Amino acid sequence: MTQQPVPTPCGAWSSPITADEIVRGTIGLSSVQLRGDEVFWLERRPNEGGRSVVVQRLADGSTRDRTPEGRNTRTRVHEYGGGAYGLTPDGVVQCDFADQRWWRSFDDEREGRVLSDTGYRLADPDYDRVRGRLLCVQEDHMDDFEPKNRLISVDLEGGGPPVVMAEGNDFYAAPRVSPDGSRLAYLTWNHPHMPWDECELWVVHFGDFSQPGIRERVAGGEGVSATQPRWAPNGDLIWCDDRSGYYNLYRYHQGETRSLCELPYDFAPPMWTFGGSSYACLDERRLVVSWLEGGLWKLGQLDCGPAVPELAASEERPGLPADPLERIELPFTSIRDLQVNATHAVFVGGTSEAMDAVVRLDLASKEVEVLRRAGDLELDPALISPAQPIEFPTTLEGEDTTAYALYYAPKNPAHSVPEGERPPLLVLSHGGPTSMAQAGLNVGIQFWTSRGFAVVDVNYGGSSGYGRAYRERLRGRWGVVDVTDCAKAAEHLVAEGKADAERLAIRGGSAGGYTTLCALTFRDTFKAGASHFGVSDLEALARDTHKFESRYLEGLIGPWPAESKLYQERSPIHHTDQLSCPVILFQGLEDEVVPPNQAEKMVAALREKGIPVAYVAFEGEQHGFRKAENIKTALEGELYFYGRVFGFTPAGELEAVLIENLE
Repeated sequence: MTQQPVPTPCGAWSSPITADEIVRGTIGLSSVQLRGDEVFWLERRPNEGGRSVVVQRLADGSTRDRTPEGRNTRTRVHEYGGGAYGLTPDGVVQCDFADQRWWRSFDDEREGRVLSDTGYRLADPDYDRVRGRLLCVQEDHMDDFEPKNRLISVDLEGGGPPVVMAEGNDFYAAPRVSPDGSRLAYLTWNHPHMPWDECELWVVHFGDFSQPGIRERVAGGEGVSATQPRWAPNGDLIWCDDRSGYYNLYRYHQGETRSLCELPYDFAPPMWTFGGSSYACLDERRLVVSWLEGGLWKLGQLDCGPAVPELAASEERPGLPADPLERIELPFTSIRDLQVNATHAVFVGGTSEAMDAVVRLDLASKEVEVLRRAGDLELDPALISPAQPIEFPTTLEGEDTTAYALYYAPKNPAHSVPEGERPPLLVLSHGGPTSMAQAGLNVGIQFWTSRGFAVVDVNYGGSSGYGRAYRERLRGRWGVVDVTDCAKAAEHLVAEGKADAERLAIRGGSAGGYTTLCALTFRDTFKAGASHFGVSDLEALARDTHKFESRYLEGLIGPWPAESKLYQERSPIHHTDQLSCPVILFQGLEDEVVPPNQAEKMVAALREKGIPVAYVAFEGEQHGFRKAENIKTALEGELYFYGRVFGFTPAGELEAVLIENLE
């Protein structure tokens, strides 16, 4: 006999998705790489202090850790990192987070020499098979003024000094050696641009054995962002750029560039971290590609046609299908870190009902094999609230327009919303702000929906995945467009009867924390909020942040200090007189991206004003929380906080937080 759901006040629903279960059974999966039939990936393990470990899956299906106990594979180049390990034919090279030095290990468990010195950070490696060297990004911290970035070639065998392959620009990424070892492709950009604003793709021809020779710019620059260069097996260069308004794919063959597929979809996300891969070369003619369509990631094969441009453009088009993009129907709504070998595609995929997993797709049969799940938390399908892509009306500079979001209804088979009650709504403002809400199963969101909250994850103007024009809605308007869209999303759901107007909360981390604090300060839509390592003082951020983002605000706000008045107008810290609802703030005390003083200034101002405020700081955490105990504290603390300010009693035992000024 099926149990009938019991009407229970929203927020007080009991749920098996507890903070303990989430941190116990959940790991982070990323950075897939292939070497023949062997698969490698990176696991971030909260129960091991948040350390990241390279895992190798051998051809026989067995796995082993390639990061020794006590080490943590993570690079701090650009502070956001990525590209923290690489493969050689006989081993692995990786970065130890503690001292940022790179070291080499062999498949036969011999440990090789250390490859870099302290003071020099490395990332995004590519192995040069012809010379037995490693090409990578170097970030030189020996200068007291600002780190210097360059591309270098490292000798893996003899221990000779690195060879500089490219320098002089502010940033470099994605060094990729051609199959015959004759050319090196790389990305570069300069202040004040971010890589998604303007980024150039260059090719350098090797002169002698290791020195760079002739250089040529292939794509990007002048308002165009190039990303993800790859070499096809025949030596053609493939990449994405957004000259069409979307990140579409292009091919460079003997001095000629040809578009491979012009569609109104992004085939790549912005380059926030190193080593991203949203497509891969199957052979010289075919690519396996992923793209974002309607808020959901898709997968397919792209037939690039003949390599010779004249033949591809001819009337006959021999062997070229009318529609070069073959869609592969799969359940995945999020896809990242895509790699291929001759027969399979491997990627990190998530569905609306299953946690992220490293999966292997047989390209012939289309059968999917799960190699590693992000956790062993088994969820009843009846408990899962799937992402529902929605569009809602908003305004941009006084004109009516449309924005996007993912909506999650409250759902729990044991409980129902009492008659006459509408659920509290939690509005999520993602980080970046040039990032995006993903539709794969997020157990953190299910933590809330299974307790009677509605959740909306907003892809506000400025978000990726909807083309360059949508991304540039935020140019000069950060703290305005994003705030408006988050408020409009909440108002839209209230108007549809899906949320209680008196119990609207907003939360976000980093840039999403800034949007949260702005929404609470400059709008009266929300009744409470949670800022996770969020920005409260834009001028302090412009002065204190790291090199990668040190000029980011010029595009989002305006040049500083020339526009200091505008910075002050958009900074919540200067307008706490307009803030009158409770706020909880979470902060890592070793955060170099958004330093702790950003949160501490806000807490002091709210404390002085007498507004209910809670502050939870974590020793040893940087930008984002990685340790199991801190993830648990943050999740339970936020639920406890909403219970106190919205007047419900959460089910179960929660770790309480101190809320000052709360009667």
